[in-house]
Amino acid sequence: MNTPTQTTKVYDEIIDFIAAGTTPQTVVNFQLSDSAKERLEDLVYGHKMGELTPEEKRELDHFLTLEHIMTLAKARAYKYISAE
Repeated sequence: MNTPTQTTKVYDEIIDFIAAGTTPQTVVNFQLSDSAKERLEDLVYGHKMGELTPEEKRELDHFLTLEHIMTLAKARAYKYISAE
């Protein structure tokens, strides 16, 4: 597993993206970096194996919440784009 300094990377990217300002098209196009995707894969694997620390479990939970929000935002962004 990664160190605590890298822990927030998975959901920090989503937070940074939102904080920087968006348009419907940038919301639709948003994807995590390769390193964040790798971290997420590590967390999911650790969860399946029952090996996550409480901090890693919180990180995964936070990411899943933000991922749900991003999915809803992307669906809404598609509506805005198709209405233009």
